[in-house]
Amino acid sequence: MSGHDIIVVGSSAGGVEALTQLVSRLPFDLPAAVFVVLHMPADATSFLPNILTRAGNLPAVRAVDGEPIRPGQVYVASPDRHLILERGRVRVVWGPKENRHRPAVDPLLRSAAIAYGPRVVGVVLSGIDSDGTAGLRAVKRRGGIAVVQEPAEAAFPGMPQSALANVDIDYRLPVEGVSRLLATLARGAVVVEARDVVADDLNVEHRQLMGEWDSADLDRIGKITELTCPDCDGPLWELDDAGTARYRCRVGHAFSSEGIIEARSEHLEQALWSSLNHLSETEHVALRLAADARARGYERAAASFEERSARAKRQSALLRQALLETHPDEPSGSSESASSSGSQSLNVPTKQ
Repeated sequence: MSGHDIIVVGSSAGGVEALTQLVSRLPFDLPAAVFVVLHMPADATSFLPNILTRAGNLPAVRAVDGEPIRPGQVYVASPDRHLILERGRVRVVWGPKENRHRPAVDPLLRSAAIAYGPRVVGVVLSGIDSDGTAGLRAVKRRGGIAVVQEPAEAAFPGMPQSALANVDIDYRLPVEGVSRLLATLARGAVVVEARDVVADDLNVEHRQLMGEWDSADLDRIGKITELTCPDCDGPLWELDDAGTARYRCRVGHAFSSEGIIEARSEHLEQALWSSLNHLSETEHVALRLAADARARGYERAAASFEERSARAKRQSALLRQALLETHPDEPSGSSESASSSGSQSLNVPTKQ
């Protein structure tokens, strides 16, 4: 018998405020360890452990690879490192990006589910993308509890909305309610099965993150596609995760369907701006060559260079106009409600 003593929390945009509120209401004698992933740039300096320590009753520390797990402590992921769990200890690993992030939320939730099964409570707070959705699904598959911040309260509701749309969420609460719920669950009894078998697909995804990849593993849990990985250009395998398509390459990069589109859109925009720059260079260099040819008396060459410059200028104008008239879609979760999920907003930690 154990309590829900492994609490794993993920957030992105708007996450500092949400995490601060969450931790500030946790009791000093919480009989659980809390693990936090917040998306951040690779070269960032994270002050989150200090912020959370000042805000609440629990000490928050930067997670250190190999350190033991202690109840009553908050472990925070470092920039450009995944935070994952093994039985009895914390792991901090570089590993391939998942959902275009490192640290990412899914690896933390998935590893906790593998190691601790029904003792896990997975929490997804404010954020723009879908990171955390697959991780919460893994938590549920392993008998744990899935919780999301009420999207209407979140500064950026995309991550909670994605989870609500794709996972059988147990609780949908404002942050204050999440804190009370976690304190209650940590003291509740959990029955852990003596024989515990982890599904093959979860093990494969975890091994990939740890650098143990094999295409035969991916063939077993998914099917190869004609798509290529936006991060390494390798082939992508499609995984059917409870009817939701996700993608992995052989070296471990992972994407949701939305993530593939976002990554390709970024690459396309970069290519278009690069093309615009090349056309502008062609326009100006051709004009210089035309001027030089005319100064030397080579009228036919000058006319040819002027035509090339004019053609590049026309193409440049068309491309520039197309770029300036492109309006990217509003970030997922910035305005839409999650009313279609069928969940009700709760102000107290009551099971749905």
